[in-house]
Amino acid sequence: MSKMRKMHDVVIPIVTPLTDDDRIDTLSLQRLTDYLIEQNVDCLYPCGTTGEMVYLSMDERMLTVETVVKHAAGRVPVFAQVGAANTHDTILLARHAVSCGADGIGVVTPWYFQLSATALVKFYEEVSRAVPADFPVYLYSIPQNAVNDLDVSTVERIAANCPNVIGIKYSAPNMTKLQAFMTIRNGSFDVLVGPDHLYEAVMAVGGQGVISGNAMVIPNHYCAIRDAIRQNDWSKATALQRRTNTLNAILCRQNNIGCYKAVLQKLGIISTNRMRHPMEELSDEDANALMQELHAAQYQLVAI
Repeated sequence: MSKMRKMHDVVIPIVTPLTDDDRIDTLSLQRLTDYLIEQNVDCLYPCGTTGEMVYLSMDERMLTVETVVKHAAGRVPVFAQVGAANTHDTILLARHAVSCGADGIGVVTPWYFQLSATALVKFYEEVSRAVPADFPVYLYSIPQNAVNDLDVSTVERIAANCPNVIGIKYSAPNMTKLQAFMTIRNGSFDVLVGPDHLYEAVMAVGGQGVISGNAMVIPNHYCAIRDAIRQNDWSKATALQRRTNTLNAILCRQNNIGCYKAVLQKLGIISTNRMRHPMEELSDEDANALMQELHAAQYQLVAI
């Protein structure tokens, strides 16, 4: 297990660029991969919530993961989010991630139907056993979207039964629960936070990082927090976190994935801001207003 690559620090759940005729835009995906690596982020995470994965076909999800893994070419770890609405599809995507060279997988809870703790434990047992024993698996809980949540006792059962489940991304703003996850396996269980405003706080109590869609748009701000933490300069990290929260509030005021795509298109990184319908794109007017507001906010922020 010690040689595993892990998700850590600033992890980007990347958008899935689409062409005007609603296909996966692999060229834009390659440009986005290069851009984020050049911005010095720590890990890429295709086909997560930010990647609109519930609206992608199995083939589209596989193509997206293959494209990112191949183009990243080992420069940063790439972890594929493979969770699906049922165990069969999740295992297919998990095995595909292994075969195409991903460094590991994240697995969101199945969605729509409410499942018992026993059913969730069995789901993760079956998925983790379908991949090699040394292939890292992260749990992913986003109860506000997926209905099902992972409580601490359930995660303890999964960790006890699945040695290659090495951590969790938790996307609800519950610091008590996040810290309780950190006690699993005598403190060796990795915890990454979804809510961006908790990045510094989670790191201060022993977490491993943030998985942030906002960081795809303002990666320099997140990497600055990371660097201050690495230098043990917590006063600076606090100031940087507060500065970043100002920008996050702008990005998350409305359709946040649509905002990410609009900004990335305006920056010339992806070719269109098309969303997988029924999700809505930002209008050009709204996209221009967003860019102006972000520019003004960054210009007005006090240098740290």
